[in-house]
Amino acid sequence: MSQDGRRSAPVNAQTRRDAPLNPGRSAPARGEAAFKHERQFGNKNFAVPGDAPSPDGRPAAEFGRARREAPPVKIPRAKKLALRAPKQEIAERSARLRETRVDYSNIEPVRLQKALAASGVGSRREMEEWIEAGFITVNGKKAALGDRVGPQDRVTAKGNTIKLKWADRLPRVIMYHKQEGEIVSRDDPGGRVTVFDRLPQAKSSRWVAIGRLDVNTSGLLLVTTSGELANRMMHPSFEFDREYAVRVLGQLTREQMQEMTKGIELEDGTAHFQRISESGGAEEGANRWYKVVIREGRNREVRRMFEHFGINVSRLIRIRFGNIGLPPRLKRGQYYELNEAEVAAVMKWANLTSTGQIKVRGGDRDSK
Repeated sequence: MSQDGRRSAPVNAQTRRDAPLNPGRSAPARGEAAFKHERQFGNKNFAVPGDAPSPDGRPAAEFGRARREAPPVKIPRAKKLALRAPKQEIAERSARLRETRVDYSNIEPVRLQKALAASGVGSRREMEEWIEAGFITVNGKKAALGDRVGPQDRVTAKGNTIKLKWADRLPRVIMYHKQEGEIVSRDDPGGRVTVFDRLPQAKSSRWVAIGRLDVNTSGLLLVTTSGELANRMMHPSFEFDREYAVRVLGQLTREQMQEMTKGIELEDGTAHFQRISESGGAEEGANRWYKVVIREGRNREVRRMFEHFGINVSRLIRIRFGNIGLPPRLKRGQYYELNEAEVAAVMKWANLTSTGQIKVRGGDRDSK
C-alpha cells in the first residue's frame, strides 16, 4: 500500500528481475553488473547492499523496517564441522589447557570501561558516559575516566554490585565459512541475517569478529571471545595477509596486474595487492578467477581495485587470514571450533599470552 492509500501493483518474479537495482543511478553503478550476473546464474544468497533498494524495489530502510516488524522467523544455526578425534598427544594437551587457570593475582589491571564492557554491562562508549555521569564507583569511591581495575577491586554501577569477568583461561576461536547475504554486525537497520544469528551462543562471554566481510563476500571469518586477539589481528601495524579468490566478469591484462601490485589510486588513498595471480577460467568464457593477497581491510577494497579497471567482481571468497586457511571440508554455513592446542598456537603466533596479554620477555608459561 502506498503512502496516499492506493494499493501498489503486485511485484512478481519477472518484475524483480527486470527492475533496476538502484533507480536514478547510471548503469556503471556499484556492482550492478555483478548483481545481474548472480541473479542470472542463480546465486540465491547474493544480496542487495544496505544503501540499495530491496529485491522488491522498496528503499532499504523501508524494507528493513518491514522485516523487523514482521513475525520473528527462526534462523537456523550453522552446522558444526564433524572431524575425527585428534591424536592422543594433542587430545591430552588440549585437556590440560582446558583445565588451566591463571591466578587472579597475575592478571594486570585494565581500564574500567573495558572491564565493564567485557563483563556485559554495556558498550565501552556507554560505560564511559556512565563514568562521566558518576554512575560507577570503585571500592566505594566515584570512578573517573582513566581508572584501572583488577580482580581485587569492588565495582558498582548505578548502585548495583558488578561481578567483573576476567580472562583467566584460553579464549575460544571459531572458523566460520560465511555465506553471501549475511552481514558481520550485531544490529542491521535493514533487518538482514547476521553471522551472529548463525553461530552457537557463547556462555558467559561474547563473540567478536576478527575483521569484516561485506554482505556479498563469503569465505573465512574468524570469531573469538578475546577482544585482545581480535584487536591484535586487525591492527594495521601487524599487516596480517588476507587472501581472496576472486571471480570477475572479464580479464585483466598483464600490465593491469602489475599496476595492482605497484599501487593504484582509489578515492580513499593508494591501494595495492601484495600478490595477484591467475587461477583459472574457461578460455572462451566470460569469467576468470584470480587469487589476490592484501594486508588492509578497507571497505570493499578488493572490489574497488578491480572496478578501477572497469571489471566487476561477481564472486569474492576469503580463503586465508594470516596463517589460518579455509579448510576445504568446511562448507558454506558451517563452522569449526579450534581445540585448545590450536587456540594456544594462534595466541602464540599473535604474540599474546593465553589470557590475551602482550607477551613479555620469557614467554607465556601458562599456554605451553
